[in-house]
Amino acid sequence: MVKLNRIYTRTGDDGTTGLVDGSRVAKDDARMAAIGEVDEANSAIGAAVVALRAGGVELAWLALLLERIQNDLFDLGADLATPGEDFEPSEMTLRIVAAQVDRLEAEIDRMNGELAPLTSFILPGGTQAAAALHIARATVRRAERAGVAAARAVSLNPLALGYLNRLSDYLFVAARAVNQKAGGDVLWKPGATR
Repeated sequence: MVKLNRIYTRTGDDGTTGLVDGSRVAKDDARMAAIGEVDEANSAIGAAVVALRAGGVELAWLALLLERIQNDLFDLGADLATPGEDFEPSEMTLRIVAAQVDRLEAEIDRMNGELAPLTSFILPGGTQAAAALHIARATVRRAERAGVAAARAVSLNPLALGYLNRLSDYLFVAARAVNQKAGGDVLWKPGATR
């Protein structure tokens, strides 16, 4: 259980921040950049949840799934903040596990099974909720790139990186599912604006 009595500690005033094991790294360290990008992605998903809830009862199912994903992303941030090469979870160590990635894949397959095959690239947009999902998707892709960059410098759980890769796919399909209920994808028309 996390218990925060104070929001500021002043321990980071020197430009460092603490990892799960108590060690300290620079705030601009590649690992911290990845953690920050995951936090931003989680915030973008939170904005998508708000847009989905504003879309009414028919989109509430997706808002609930995204809230579960937001919790996963906190676990993922803790995973990235835990140094070491043992990626097995324990009572004291949060790690992303295969079941979390598998759950995303199963939901992608379920949603995608109800969609028409793509005939063109799609433009990010459509409904407000779908646009918010596309912003979240692009933000998750940036988090994934930051995670890949950090993994060149330190050992990171490969399942954490796989989760981010699958999550961007999930958000893409979710945006398509939302737009399908409102008339379909916004298709790219190559060269149409020349």
